[in-house]
Amino acid sequence: MATTEVERSRGQLAAMSIAAVVIIVGVPLWWRTTETYRAWLPVTQITELAKLQLQLSADVEVVFARGTVTPEQQKKFPLMQTQDEEHEVDENTALRYRYETKYRTATIMEEDALNQPTAADADLSLHTLSESPCGALVVYVVPESSSLLPQDVDVYIGQRRTALLRLGAQMRVGRTLEQLLAHMEPRIKQVLKVMSFSHTDITAALSDRIRLSPGNKETIADSMRAFKSSPGYEITFSLLNPDPKSHRLHWDIEGAVRTYIQPLLTKLSPVANFSIDSQTLYYAMLGVNPRFDSSRSSYTLNADSLAHVINPVEARLGSNAASSNPVLNFLLYVPDALHSPLYILDHKKEEVSSNAFHSPRWGGIMVYNVHDLYGPQSAFPADININMAKVMGVFLAQLRRRVTLWWLSPVRLLLGVQASSPPPGFLMAPCGSTGLADWELDRLMWSRSVENVATATTTITSLAQLLDQIGNIVINDNIAEQVSSAVTSLQLAVAELEAGNLGFALQYSKEAILASERAFFDPSLLHLLYFPDDQKFAIYIPLFLPMCVPILLSVLKMVSEARQRRRDKQAKKD
Repeated sequence: MATTEVERSRGQLAAMSIAAVVIIVGVPLWWRTTETYRAWLPVTQITELAKLQLQLSADVEVVFARGTVTPEQQKKFPLMQTQDEEHEVDENTALRYRYETKYRTATIMEEDALNQPTAADADLSLHTLSESPCGALVVYVVPESSSLLPQDVDVYIGQRRTALLRLGAQMRVGRTLEQLLAHMEPRIKQVLKVMSFSHTDITAALSDRIRLSPGNKETIADSMRAFKSSPGYEITFSLLNPDPKSHRLHWDIEGAVRTYIQPLLTKLSPVANFSIDSQTLYYAMLGVNPRFDSSRSSYTLNADSLAHVINPVEARLGSNAASSNPVLNFLLYVPDALHSPLYILDHKKEEVSSNAFHSPRWGGIMVYNVHDLYGPQSAFPADININMAKVMGVFLAQLRRRVTLWWLSPVRLLLGVQASSPPPGFLMAPCGSTGLADWELDRLMWSRSVENVATATTTITSLAQLLDQIGNIVINDNIAEQVSSAVTSLQLAVAELEAGNLGFALQYSKEAILASERAFFDPSLLHLLYFPDDQKFAIYIPLFLPMCVPILLSVLKMVSEARQRRRDKQAKKD
């Protein structure tokens, strides 16, 4: 009898020990080894980014030439205050603009530069004296009698970051400095709207985050015609020869790119990286059959049919799967002998002077006629050397600045530079060989910086919300590192924007958008490591249940025997 009790106690002790090991060690160990790994993310900082309010700051210097201010007025320059301007972009985001304006008189060397015969020469001389940093502007105030500006011009905007402002005739000696600045303020504000960041540019850059309203429909529609900000772009020039039997086409695309396109891309290098390639496609036909116009003795393409031209041609352009960067396509189409000459007509049935058209966020197509080379004695195939200056003039206009279109209002540069219409009394210098003025580049850098910050903020915030809602997605260390890098770069970009350091702000914003996209599109987030809890129990319960049933029955039996012993003892006492 004693032996049976000892064996029973030993069995109970063994069952309790096994149960204790399973509950205390086994279950936590199993839970720990099967839980989803989630590295730490700066959630608090990401939440603060969602409520981000941007402030753009620009340094403006107003320099008075000899004969514009008196010595008494010069003494008050240090007392003048910085000008601030605020704009409400939408109900949730307040965007503040700040112009830190400083006043001084021109130095002796600047006076010599302002004595040049023309405003263009003065602009070049002032640039050689000192180069203003990105985003900064210098406005030189010249007297009314200055010969730099024509009589009907009050403001001259140069190729760099300088402007010449003529002092009005009514501002004679004897006026106070406050009166002088009040007289100049409207013109200076116009100069800033043309040369510095503008509400239109920034609103367009934030178009994805702004609610569409009657007041900004045109701005948002205009922004949709430009490529969104990207670290790099692919530019492809294609020569379409639909009839190789009629003509052999020769184009010096390499020399043309080096002469006409590369200077602009070099100027745009702070904004993005560019790669260029070219190709020649034979037997490539347009998707629309031209119609013969007997009144013109030529074939025509109507504006309504141009939308159907691109798709069939695009299938022949090749795949750009090797790169995720946006692609800008520029096509030169030489009609075959049976459909020459070929002209593009606008909605008014008038020929387009450039014989080209532009497709938003895609590129442009130019029709190049060679019908003058055809004649009764022509030998086929005819050798044709394409005039690359004419072709690149059209493509450069499509790439760089406004293009005259017939079914759209004047559009922005494919890459996003806003082409401003100067106010009355303004004279803008030609852009030169680079095709882009320094202040135009600054405007693009302002809008790209803001767009990059907004895009990276949206990406990081969306990723954080996704990871918070789905707790079983694995967060690897490299994802956490990219998220932290993006948050740090965003904070630095915002700080540099507020400080007016445009170059650093753009660089940090590019780093932020790259890091945020690498984190958001990391393959591990969509891998099989996504392991919901219901699947975890469905897999492991068939494994653990056969082992746990005997342990559970033993424990229940011990509990039942313990209750029975308590009842027996209670019965004996009674």
